[in-house]
Amino acid sequence: MFNMRFVSQDWVVSCALILLVSCTTYSSASLGKPENNIKTSVFKSPKIELGPGLVSNKFYFDVDFPRGHIALKSFNAELVDESGKSLPLQETYLHHWFIIKYQQPKNVTHNNPTDNIVYVRNSGFCQDGPLIQYFGLGSETRGTATDIPDPFGIEVGNPSEIPYGYDEKWLINVHAIDTRGVEDRLGCIECRCDLYNITKDADGNPLSPDYKGGLDCCPDNTTCRLNKGFKGPKRTLYLKYTVKWFSWDNYVVPLKIYILDVTDVLSVSKGVTPMHNCEVEYQVEPCSKGYSSSACIDVRKTSFPMQNGGYVIYGVGHQHVGAIASKLYGQDGGVICSSIPKYGTGSEAGNEKGYVVGMSTCYPRPGTIKIKDGETLTLEIIYSNSEMHSGVMGLFYILVAEQLPHQHLL
Repeated sequence: MFNMRFVSQDWVVSCALILLVSCTTYSSASLGKPENNIKTSVFKSPKIELGPGLVSNKFYFDVDFPRGHIALKSFNAELVDESGKSLPLQETYLHHWFIIKYQQPKNVTHNNPTDNIVYVRNSGFCQDGPLIQYFGLGSETRGTATDIPDPFGIEVGNPSEIPYGYDEKWLINVHAIDTRGVEDRLGCIECRCDLYNITKDADGNPLSPDYKGGLDCCPDNTTCRLNKGFKGPKRTLYLKYTVKWFSWDNYVVPLKIYILDVTDVLSVSKGVTPMHNCEVEYQVEPCSKGYSSSACIDVRKTSFPMQNGGYVIYGVGHQHVGAIASKLYGQDGGVICSSIPKYGTGSEAGNEKGYVVGMSTCYPRPGTIKIKDGETLTLEIIYSNSEMHSGVMGLFYILVAEQLPHQHLL
């Protein structure tokens, strides 16, 4: 028998070896639809003001975004200064950004931007907590492909899905850390609690002694410890985000967004809908002394059933410094997608030495990678643990089409 999963695995591996290059070998025309008139819109977030060591982790509601019933084709972002110049990560670390869709009554004023919000979540498993965004990355954002091939797209602005009297809006969260003059740059970007002098969480509860670092220790307006006597000016920054899109039509094949988390612990009780407990971040403990650095590998796995399957059109992992690989496996053990970090080698923006500046992506030819309804997937996240890493993430984004183009219009 012809093993499609085996052939697809080889194809995906070749994708991983060619970073940031689409392995797609088909065109929209070959699928029966002439290429769409893709539009590109460039926006900026509200201003972000940072001084040396300072953290900004704010939510900006009702941000600029293409309006109407459209198909999203790409979303990229980066931090820039007032002149529009890209900022290097060793000066301002982009811990993460994400964008969330929500609905809100039309009569809400700008003085109350969070009133009566209904969040429109993605199709992922972590539905009762975080990870509800449509797009989101971190330091790797400039070097990670997000383009969606024709004739596929992420549908937004469908009037039939917006309640009467409501508007569809978007919010952006930007978590940026100014590391100019800090005592320990790696410790600052990994949000080590001792460097921020944080001992309690946002609710005022004492942090566990085992919690060495993570999001609880670098909230908005905190400062990472600076070298004694260091002074530096405040700067005004922006998140510049570029959206590619076109008007929706019946030829577009809609995609569902799934975000998988390696910290997901599935709770199953008889007669109760399974609960996915996603912690989002975790700590990588250092390996025992005496091991060579090449042998110091931390591997974390989790498995979960995917109730509704479909055809994988795109896949990418999200990891932090210390990352080695992220891999998603099907129930048969075949690799659905392998996403490998790219580390910078220089000092310029987009190639910062020691930072994750890109993640390889997977673009399987439609129809070659299918997840069956109810299939159990396994996510594997690999980090180096030659030293401790706090607040790391092991997320995986996949875009799934429930139908192929030739099935879509039947």
